[in-house]
Amino acid sequence: MKRMTFKVCQVLLAVTVLSAPVMAEDTTAVESQIPLDLPAPAPESTPDATPDSVPVPETPPMQDALPEPEPTPAPVAATPAPSTFTPGSASSITVAQMGQPRGIMLSGGQLQAGIDFTLPADQVITNAQLLLNLKVSPAMAARNTTLQLMMNGQPLGTVPLGSADSDVSNYQLEIPAAMVVSSNNISFKINDGDALLCLRDLSDKYQVTIMPTTRLDLEGQQLNIGADLSHFPRPFFDSMQMTPASVAFAFPAKTQPEQVSAAALVASWLGIEADYRGISFNALTDKLPEKNGILFGKPGDQIGGLTLPATQKPMLQIIDNPGNPVYKLLLVVGNSDQQLRAAAWRLTQGKFGGQTASTTVENQAIPVSKAYDAPRWISTERPVRLTELMRKDQSLTATGIWHEPLSVAFRAAPDLFLWDGSTIPMKIGYRFPTENWIDEERSYLSMTFNGTFLNNLPVNKQGALETLWRKVGGDARQETYNLALQPYLIYGDNQLSLYFNIQTKETAPCSVLLNNNIKSRIDEDSWIDLSKTRHFSLLPNLSYFVGASFPFSRFADYSHTVLLLPENPGEAEISTLMNLAARSGNATGTSLNNNAVMFGLPTGGANLQRLEDSHVLAVSTINQNAFNRTLLAQSPFTSNEHAFGVRERSIWLKIQSWIEGDWGSTGIAADRYFSSNEAWRGFVSFRSQWNPDRVVVMAIGSTDEQLARLQTDLGSARINASIRGDAAIITDENGVRSFRVGQQFPSGQMPWYMMVVWYANQHSAFLAILGLLFATVIGLSLYALLKKRAHKRLNPQDDGK
Repeated sequence: MKRMTFKVCQVLLAVTVLSAPVMAEDTTAVESQIPLDLPAPAPESTPDATPDSVPVPETPPMQDALPEPEPTPAPVAATPAPSTFTPGSASSITVAQMGQPRGIMLSGGQLQAGIDFTLPADQVITNAQLLLNLKVSPAMAARNTTLQLMMNGQPLGTVPLGSADSDVSNYQLEIPAAMVVSSNNISFKINDGDALLCLRDLSDKYQVTIMPTTRLDLEGQQLNIGADLSHFPRPFFDSMQMTPASVAFAFPAKTQPEQVSAAALVASWLGIEADYRGISFNALTDKLPEKNGILFGKPGDQIGGLTLPATQKPMLQIIDNPGNPVYKLLLVVGNSDQQLRAAAWRLTQGKFGGQTASTTVENQAIPVSKAYDAPRWISTERPVRLTELMRKDQSLTATGIWHEPLSVAFRAAPDLFLWDGSTIPMKIGYRFPTENWIDEERSYLSMTFNGTFLNNLPVNKQGALETLWRKVGGDARQETYNLALQPYLIYGDNQLSLYFNIQTKETAPCSVLLNNNIKSRIDEDSWIDLSKTRHFSLLPNLSYFVGASFPFSRFADYSHTVLLLPENPGEAEISTLMNLAARSGNATGTSLNNNAVMFGLPTGGANLQRLEDSHVLAVSTINQNAFNRTLLAQSPFTSNEHAFGVRERSIWLKIQSWIEGDWGSTGIAADRYFSSNEAWRGFVSFRSQWNPDRVVVMAIGSTDEQLARLQTDLGSARINASIRGDAAIITDENGVRSFRVGQQFPSGQMPWYMMVVWYANQHSAFLAILGLLFATVIGLSLYALLKKRAHKRLNPQDDGK
């Protein structure tokens, strides 16, 4: 592997020093918060290493630019706060995290490209390095050209594109820290453009790929943004960051279900805000976070020596962290489940006045979700225009010949159902440019859906008459196309990709290849129609859960779901529940405003009634033996102090499964796999013992450490795709193994007469046996009747007897 270091001229530092980020909210404090003696750069790290912090020398106390909050009952700290110091931080961001998971490719027709990225606004960068990984095709390497790099309009330098000892060449570029601001752009350009411009048919031969592992290593210092609720979700989460976030939640020593319920509401909302970046949560019991964190409790509760303020109403308050005032603690305080829910819901609504350090919350009506009303799910009530599915920063117009595919992403409820032979209609309206140098015979609009090729739509209508009409000067443009999508192509997450593949005529001048004045566009009245689908599925099905938190997300606010934890949950179990809440919020776009949390299984009262009306999402570990045994008592699974397994089916259940044609059960294999692994984590699902129309999904691990690793597992697309059935076991050695142990049952919206047809389709073996029995009974009855009639006909003298 070859490594070269390029130094940028020191003049650039002086020219671009004015680009340093300055926080508008705290401009008076910036100067005092930046130490004069910056920390020395950290040693070069490996691509997988991302240190959390860089030691820095202690600096004088920072000035707070925000005014003192209004007088409120202040939290009481057990120990005095130490002297203030400005903490340092180190982070990395890769090209993949900047939105290019496959990297950036430059070829014969597209000689330059750029990529945008943003950084949290409350950091001042003190050191930056670009670790550039390039893959150069042999033909390009033989040209001995160079690649020019620029950042925010300023040159960074050039790197050679010559031959290397390996497929990927590695370079390290030092970047003046003052050039790195909150919003940035890095551009790449091949310095052999004139020679490569007309190599139209050799674009696959001359290629340079900026690998997705290319990364920017940054060191910086944290700014004090002040105790102000109007900044929320900062400093706990910053929408400018493009890397996964981690948020600490803290609870009193005696954690209550209502506190975890309020935390789940906030976690799900932060999951919505994090979107594609990802977010995880670290639950702490009677400990204060080392950095920023959110605390939940009753007035007077103590968390790590900090006493929550006394209040009669729900309260939100943000204070300095006693460990370091640069970091902040957000207090969510309430005397009851209703008050904590009101405070958490008010927090997610935002719109706090500037310089608000504390506020009480009045009781407000929290909206309740309807079935399938998740805002991130495509409507099944009407045709939906593609423009409704686009982000604000997206467009259905492509400029120039060389462009990225137009992508339309949308989520759908995972239980959509269509009968065999039915399809999903889609209408695509499109227009190619009308330049005379475009080869209309070889140009086309390429369509793919979830990675499956659909069609190449031509510029002109096809057919003998259409071709003849076009040759005599008639208009034969094809600008609309009706497509029938197969139902199996629709997933929970979907992406339609549209690419205008424009080919030029051989006689076209080279200059047109870089003509960005031409436009190709998809018409705004293009649509997809899911209104013929029904919501119907077989449960339990873990693939629905990991993909869209279904069936809990059917009512996206979890008003029909119970979040169940053991009587004395540990930090790992609460953290896992928070992570699952964030995944649900991200999948639906709705926070868990009406969730209910229970510790242990109720034996009566309102909690039992809620349990009977709800699906159940449970989190546990093997050492919670009493809780596990009670929860699994009527399920296909068993648990004891040291092992987890599958219950042996009764003879009647075996006969019933055989008659119904359910021959896919792998209970024995699952039991053997459970017993053969010491360290594992995963999910099991089964029919609820409190309501046969509801399901239980249980996240479980052999230890707290194993359970905590589920968050990392669910971040892998490969692992998500492998989870299915009603038991999924994850190990470090074998990855995911999925099984179907128990019986499935139908759930959803289906009229009774259609259920008869569906049942006949699903249980053909049972119907064949039933038909045989029916035919036998009818045949024997007819045989006896006909035999008696024949006897009377042959023996008429017996009629009088």
